[in-house]
Amino acid sequence: MEGKRVKLQIWDTAGQERFRTITTSYFRGAQGILLVYEVTDQSSFNSIKQWVEEISNNADKNVSKILIGNKCDVDPSARAVTKAQGEALAKEFGMQFFETSAKKDIGVSDAFSCIAKQVVARLNAQQGGSAGGKSAPAKVELKNAPTPEVKRGGFC
Repeated sequence: MEGKRVKLQIWDTAGQERFRTITTSYFRGAQGILLVYEVTDQSSFNSIKQWVEEISNNADKNVSKILIGNKCDVDPSARAVTKAQGEALAKEFGMQFFETSAKKDIGVSDAFSCIAKQVVARLNAQQGGSAGGKSAPAKVELKNAPTPEVKRGGFC
């Protein structure tokens, strides 16, 4: 990003209730969190509010967050959650919103780029003396790097 190398370590913690106790420990060191629900599953959308509460209880107060509605490639009749509902929820929590399809590689790169840019900007601001979260690292290592060759493909 902007001539700097940024390393993303992605942990898919799953949203099932049985993983909730382990998942909260992942929040403690996170700099960015992607909250994902399925547009075909109303209950996954409804659980986002609980996850936001878990994040506010267990993560740094300044952690970057974005909301993602996945499976946007489905037939419109299969949707349980509209794009407008997703946008409204993201606005309620002050997050950016994306609809994606991991199956068809729609919006996935944009969502990951967005969270990375937010984290880098926030950490750079904190290093520059801005008021920030107490748990921010004292030094963020962003190295100049050549732009890697991007291979396009689907996600599984």
